[in-house]
Amino acid sequence: MSYSINEISPNGAKIKYMHFGEGDKNLVIIPGLSLTGVLPFAAAVEKQYEIFSKDFSVYLFDYRENPQQGIGVFDMMQDVAKAMKKLGLYDSCIFGASLGGMQTALLAANYPELAKKIVLGSTVCCLNSENSSVLENWISLAEQGKTEELCLSFGEKVYPKNYFEQNREAFSAMAKTASKQDISRFEALAKGAGNFDATDDLKRIKCPVLIIGDSSDEVFGSDSSPEIKEKFSENASCELFMYDGFGHAVYDMALDYAQKLYDFFI
Repeated sequence: MSYSINEISPNGAKIKYMHFGEGDKNLVIIPGLSLTGVLPFAAAVEKQYEIFSKDFSVYLFDYRENPQQGIGVFDMMQDVAKAMKKLGLYDSCIFGASLGGMQTALLAANYPELAKKIVLGSTVCCLNSENSSVLENWISLAEQGKTEELCLSFGEKVYPKNYFEQNREAFSAMAKTASKQDISRFEALAKGAGNFDATDDLKRIKCPVLIIGDSSDEVFGSDSSPEIKEKFSENASCELFMYDGFGHAVYDMALDYAQKLYDFFI
């Protein structure tokens, strides 16, 4: 194990993050919404992004442990931005997936000194009635305490059908390991994504941007990534790449995903 788990309090709230790599460039990863947090899988994360370890110093920030009801995506982004400043992570390459992609867009628009290049993975520029139904269903299940149904719905919508079916029992078993605090945290963060609209913020992003999506995304829909690209019509340094068949979690499922990130950031 060459990674470390650390804690920082940049915004009056404790935030944990993992760090690995020894390069002189910085890569910041902002993960998406998860049922139990991403740091318990730190070893898998390090292996997934091991291609970066020689050229980059990699930081992955988890969400605050007890987010209050009413927290928004801008507040989540502020946690990351202030943590980056406290750690001196200026001019960084930033990859945000799903909810993390929403934060990445806001961060690049509002703190350009922190963002050298950004990748927006499986995310949206604006949540509306058409692309928020899955998120709203998850919130409803969390509110009702239907943890097993939530875990199964999460797995079914985020991952490809064949992967979900092969791992259905694992997603069902997750309901037994997810604590009440985990579900409460998930609910607060999911609600915080409501009314998200970064349309105007995208116009202020000046750094190079790579948008990566999948045409079978069942969380935000197949058009979410192309719609972001349209908002960047005046940004000549914006690229779009679409996968097919990997689902919303293409960032975990596509074997060449980390390589695409590396080629863009290096």
